Amino acid sequence: MPEIEAETYTINPFDLTKVWPHADYPLIDVGIIELNRNPENYFTEIEQAAFEPSNIVPGISFSPDKMLQARIMSYADAHRYRIGVNYAALPVNLPHSEVNTYHRDGHLRFDSNFGSTVNYEPNSFGGPVEDPKFLEPPLKVSGDADRYDPRAGSDDYIQPGNLFRLMNADQKGQLINNLAEAMQSVPERIQIRQLVHFYKADPDYGRGVAMRLGFDMDKYAPWAQFSLQELIEKTAE
Repeated sequence: MPEIEAETYTINPFDLTKVWPHADYPLIDVGIIELNRNPENYFTEIEQAAFEPSNIVPGISFSPDKMLQARIMSYADAHRYRIGVNYAALPVNLPHSEVNTYHRDGHLRFDSNFGSTVNYEPNSFGGPVEDPKFLEPPLKVSGDADRYDPRAGSDDYIQPGNLFRLMNADQKGQLINNLAEAMQSVPERIQIRQLVHFYKADPDYGRGVAMRLGFDMDKYAPWAQFSLQELIEKTAE
């Protein structure tokens, strides 16, 4: 999505609760993951494997998605705690291409540790230097950086409704039955509140779940005009 469109798009492009409609932005194939064998040693090949979103290929950067920003730090931090500070040097995590880095020492270092080569930059001893070609691209920011209510100005019902309308009759029936079964033990006031949410997404959605739970949706359909706070207050009466 171009940056200029992201600023005026109908949804917050970085809101994890929303999906970019594929009609507007079709999925792009980027490759194939092939699983062609079972591990020979489960511990070394699976338990010690470390995946983290901070490992990116040159030319791309990180979006301001709050969940991604947290995981950039937290995944690597978890690996250091779980596997050790030198987890990236383990065979299962070791890059296939040569890596020149100043990372060394630490608990459980098990290789030559770069010997007597320098471990600082700048230097005059032929040590590796940063290649500007692989710097993270800049992130353009406009407006004020602040903490905002993610619900402000957001329609939280259009996408769930669109997804429901994409389903065939059998899929809708399975969804409604599963929801009704899961909501059997929920307090009645919360059941009603949730039925109104379903109704606001799609009237047939709300009516279907209401029927399975034994409610008359016509009684609560007018409540769809209430805000979330008003709905909470209404169901608490």
